[in-house]
Amino acid sequence: MELVILSAAIIIGMGALATGIGFALLGGKLLESTARQPELAPQLQTKTFIMAGLLDAVPMIGVGIAMYLIFVVAPGMAG
Repeated sequence: MELVILSAAIIIGMGALATGIGFALLGGKLLESTARQPELAPQLQTKTFIMAGLLDAVPMIGVGIAMYLIFVVAPGMAG
């Protein structure tokens, strides 16, 4: 049972870490692209916000899977 909870914690932690790295790369590329071609800034910003929304789905899915492991799989192992 402890391994299920540990694996859920690892899923949530890795999802958060990957999202943080993804946002850092996305923001850096936005600034780099905007500095190269300032006239495309509104289009780049719109596409960046769409990608940020998609990138936010990664930890949400991880939290959903972790909650499934904790509340569905782990209680079944107790008895």
